[in-house]
Amino acid sequence: MSSPPAPAKVGLATAIAIVVANMIGTGVFGSLGFQVAGIPSGFPIMVLWLVGGIVSFCGAVCYAELASIFPKSGGEYHLLSKAWHPALGFLAGWLSVTVGFAAPVAANAALLGGYLGSITGYSAFWFGVPVVLLVTLVHLGKLSSIGLFQSGFTYAKVALILVLGTLAFVLGTAQPISFLPKEGDGALIASGGFAISLVYVLYAYTGWNAATYMMDEVRRPERTVPLALLVGTAIVTVLYVFINAAFLYATPIEKMAGQAEVGLIAAESILGPKGGMVMGILISFGLISTISSMTWAGPRVTAAIGRDHRRFRFLGLTNRNGVPALAVILQAVVVLILVASATFEQLINYVQALLTICSMMVVIGVVVLRIRRPDLARPYKAWGYPVTPLIFGAVSLYVLWFQIQQKTVEFLYGLGTLGLGVLVYFLFVRGGKASEDGES
Repeated sequence: MSSPPAPAKVGLATAIAIVVANMIGTGVFGSLGFQVAGIPSGFPIMVLWLVGGIVSFCGAVCYAELASIFPKSGGEYHLLSKAWHPALGFLAGWLSVTVGFAAPVAANAALLGGYLGSITGYSAFWFGVPVVLLVTLVHLGKLSSIGLFQSGFTYAKVALILVLGTLAFVLGTAQPISFLPKEGDGALIASGGFAISLVYVLYAYTGWNAATYMMDEVRRPERTVPLALLVGTAIVTVLYVFINAAFLYATPIEKMAGQAEVGLIAAESILGPKGGMVMGILISFGLISTISSMTWAGPRVTAAIGRDHRRFRFLGLTNRNGVPALAVILQAVVVLILVASATFEQLINYVQALLTICSMMVVIGVVVLRIRRPDLARPYKAWGYPVTPLIFGAVSLYVLWFQIQQKTVEFLYGLGTLGLGVLVYFLFVRGGKASEDGES
């Protein structure tokens, strides 16, 4: 296998596109049904999506500061290794390799299968699995082909959201729901149901840190990456508020409550059964861009572990196209296992707790380094510091607390995954390093 070619430098437009592609996935088409089941009111739902955008922005500016200090591939794996300790970074990388990317891919595949299964009557499994295999094959090919595949599906998905939302307001039947605050909304916002719903919203915004994974491949990163994070998050926030308002405007809440295929249900309410079937198929194809973006990013973390640890060097092996082929295949295997064994809701709760902890530690790392290492060169400093990291940390703890209380089983599975990572670290990383030192 050959060494990968030197990565080309990309500009602001490409960096923004990568952020948008990573963010828009199952959340916008699948989570509203779980929200309205506990919060049957328009204003609190809109607040949910706005809060999600604000929290994501706060996290993005903090990530940008750390990434500008340590501009190297690897995401949380690299940033936590530098800001805290290599052991903590390895655990973050372990989570990325096992479920951090695989679970979102599986959730998107499950939702895609659910949409097409609802339309055709076949099992969701028979649609989700072939898509995962097809996307995996694409990502073993040339980088230019991967880029075209990714861009085409991403732009098509954004257009689909704009068209569906516009049709809802133009052709849909207005429902008795208000987007202005009314009596009882304050209690709903202060409820545990709001916090749990925020889990789904923050999951929908996952991916705002995408540009930091490619910091060393961006022209003028100290300027470009912060702008990409800000603009990309703003675009997605507007799209999310718009499409969820459209769903609520044109679809009865009782039809959506507790349902994962909200986009299909809304499309049927707006366009009728036949029009809804066509839109459901288009929504399903729109989810392919998120599956693709995660298939692109996840294996690069796996390859970074192979780059840094001798005993895992095989993970960084590339094919003739410069793609970390083994890492891509390993992630696909994990995805297929998750698709076959877990439900859509369980996947979201399982992965979200792990991602929340990792991202929170990265953001706290910004504060720690400001105190311990004020001498470090910071090409970009987090906007709004120290307010932005405090907001992100506080909301993360708030959501995590309710998630542990109400989704205990999923959280324990996450801790089990983390515990296995600790074992791997001491057996193969720290133990391996000690063996190498002894031999020398």
